[in-house]
Amino acid sequence: MGLVLVVIVGALLSGPLMSNVEHPQYVVTEKYKSIELREYAPRIIAQVSMSGTREEAISAGFQQLADYIFGNNITSEVMSAEQRAGEDQISTSNKIAMTAPVEQNQVNGTWAINFTMPSEYTLKTLPKPNNTAVILSALPSQTFITIQFSGRSSIENISTHESKLKAFVIKNNIKIQDDPIYAFYNPPWTLPILRRNEVMFKVDKN
Repeated sequence: MGLVLVVIVGALLSGPLMSNVEHPQYVVTEKYKSIELREYAPRIIAQVSMSGTREEAISAGFQQLADYIFGNNITSEVMSAEQRAGEDQISTSNKIAMTAPVEQNQVNGTWAINFTMPSEYTLKTLPKPNNTAVILSALPSQTFITIQFSGRSSIENISTHESKLKAFVIKNNIKIQDDPIYAFYNPPWTLPILRRNEVMFKVDKN
């Protein structure tokens, strides 16, 4: 009974704990129930491309990105004063704080998986990946239309909310570009009711 209680408490806490990690910075400019129009600040992402099913791709991509942020990298020669102050000694690799969400979208038949890098870094100060499959990119400010939902990250659940978002976009004459981005904020052991998932479309403002 005691072990079961520990597992349940751990699952309940995993949702709130994820709110303590850094998220991409954005401002909500319009909101309708679970749908939001957001203005995202510029950010840096680490990204890998994966083949296979959506589930296979995000699992394999997550592993490679986690490997990078947990130390499979080379410390940049250019570090901020704050970053240097936090190092007892300059090492050849550096751990990078985990952020949320993990984002996934399909590009030319393959899946792109990315983590947003902590805002303290620039492209010059980020550790360089040892794995050449991990690509660091700077994104400009962007506008997204999003829908948030809980539950499992199943094809059925994602498709249902993607359809709702598309219907809203069409009804309100919002121009979107590219394919949808799927965003997952919680570890897989989080109770489905506490999970935060999102479908996002980039808005074409031209």
